[in-house]
Amino acid sequence: MKKLLLVISLVSIAAANASAQSCTPGANYADSTYGAWPDTIQNFPGAAMNVAYSTDLNFKVPATVTAGLDPTGVFVGSEIQGFTVTGVTGLPAGFNYGCNISSCTYAGGANGCANLYGTTSAQGTYDITINIDAVVLIDVPIVGPTPVTQSTSFTGYKIVVGTAGLIEGIINPITVHPNPASDVITLSGLNSQMKITSAKITNMAGQVVKTLDITSPTMDVNLNGFDNGVYFVVVNHIGGTETIKFIKE
Repeated sequence: MKKLLLVISLVSIAAANASAQSCTPGANYADSTYGAWPDTIQNFPGAAMNVAYSTDLNFKVPATVTAGLDPTGVFVGSEIQGFTVTGVTGLPAGFNYGCNISSCTYAGGANGCANLYGTTSAQGTYDITINIDAVVLIDVPIVGPTPVTQSTSFTGYKIVVGTAGLIEGIINPITVHPNPASDVITLSGLNSQMKITSAKITNMAGQVVKTLDITSPTMDVNLNGFDNGVYFVVVNHIGGTETIKFIKE
């Protein structure tokens, strides 16, 4: 029985590996300081229901902690020894991911990529969260450089799953620009094929501060009367709900 279970396990692992897609880090990103491509503005391409999907996320690991990575400033300037992608949550049923390194562990300053792949029949908009464990070398008095593991998450990515015809119409994400903005923002990508049912702007507390009447693919929104701060454009359409953050300053 133990041998049979072992054989079944090995077959299952082989089958899982066979379904995984491989990726190669893009050479054109090697000279970058750090970042991820596509970014959360361009985002992942749309997926069609019951059609095999595959897309790559390229990234360059920062070599040191910057203010953008640590707003508290506690670890700014510290060397990043490496980081590990510990999980990707929010994927549609039937989707998975695979790194170009099986362990999903990368040294500071390294290039890497991950492939998202799968087939799903579940229509909707899926918000993706990428979970990371970073090992940072902290200069401790007397002791010297000491590795400290910091867990963090990156949000803002999404995959819209719809019918083939729907995806052709909504493959480009809704965008807000300029961002930050002081007087007016322009919403783009409001395609009629989305069949938008509602659109609004909310504040950080989730309160609706403005209801939008979508009549064209692009529209300007006056920010007169808005206090400075963070707001969200929330658009409900046939593919689900899209939320785009912007800053009024």
